[in-house]
Amino acid sequence: MATAVKHLSSMRLNDKSKNSKHRGGKVTAIETSEDKWNIDLSKLFVGPRFAHGAHSRLYHGLYEDEPVAVKNIKVPDDDEHGTIAATLDKQFFTEVTLLSRLHHPNVLKLVAACRNPPVYCVITEYLSEGSLRSYLHKLEGKTISLQKLIAFSLDIARGMEYIHSQGVVHRDLKPENVLINDDFHLKIADFGIACEEAHCELLADDLGTYRWMAPEMIKRKSYGRKVDVYSFGLMLWEMLTGRIPFEDMTPVQAAFAVLNKNSRPVIPSNCPPAMRALMEQCWSLNPDKRPEFWQVVKVLEQFESSLARDGTLTPLQNPCGLDHKKGLLHWIHKHSPTHQHHSSGFVAKPKFTCIF
Repeated sequence: MATAVKHLSSMRLNDKSKNSKHRGGKVTAIETSEDKWNIDLSKLFVGPRFAHGAHSRLYHGLYEDEPVAVKNIKVPDDDEHGTIAATLDKQFFTEVTLLSRLHHPNVLKLVAACRNPPVYCVITEYLSEGSLRSYLHKLEGKTISLQKLIAFSLDIARGMEYIHSQGVVHRDLKPENVLINDDFHLKIADFGIACEEAHCELLADDLGTYRWMAPEMIKRKSYGRKVDVYSFGLMLWEMLTGRIPFEDMTPVQAAFAVLNKNSRPVIPSNCPPAMRALMEQCWSLNPDKRPEFWQVVKVLEQFESSLARDGTLTPLQNPCGLDHKKGLLHWIHKHSPTHQHHSSGFVAKPKFTCIF
């Protein structure tokens, strides 16, 4: 299939083709009135679909002979008032703009993108092992080793440390939005509702997912980057237990329980005390009591060293006889650097050319 294309929607990136799961195609041209969003689609080969969302489809692909994931986003035909179109356009621009300036081993790499409403296309590196959600689901309730839990957690925490250092809040951190490469390293993905921290409150209509959402965000109160730390605490629990938070509740019921009962998932009795302390610190009700991600990284690195040394998580040194949670806080502050790693200042958006 090497025919010229007048519009992205005519690419074989939709489910109208009966053989879409088995066919691929090379796109040779595209015409658009917005030159700044042009990319060279002659270098893109689109293969079989491997995942889908409410308004998107994900396909295997090759771009400049490198394996990529091609996300095709299309506004539904029944969007009479243009509400969905406006939301998808905003999320597309946010994700592409942020990913174009985030460069870290634990953040998904943007390859290229183009915008031609009602169709949008985002091309990223392809991660062969899928999402962390898929990985945990395949375990069928079995738990991962403590060593792998810490390695996974460190990848996520390091990615988030970098993201926060760039003044960005993810706002939807959960296993579905963390991807795994063939070396089993994790990368943060899906920045559709992320925001510059200084401007997050202006985007109050773009909410994350209730099961992983911090109380202050559910209440639509003032919030900042610590909402991601709360979500990370729940992800720690998921990786430890192999279960979904509040799985016996609907998302709305889970939000109600968090707000009105300060509910959190029950931590198993066999959880190492030091890991329990970190988890509870991350999902503290008070955002100020949650650690920064650079502090989480330091704690996890200590866990990793302890595990390599004697096969256990040695509880944090606690000479004052405090409980583990307070001992964790003491250790975090003891290892604080002389300057703050985070920069919350606004970073000007680059002039996006859609070619990377």
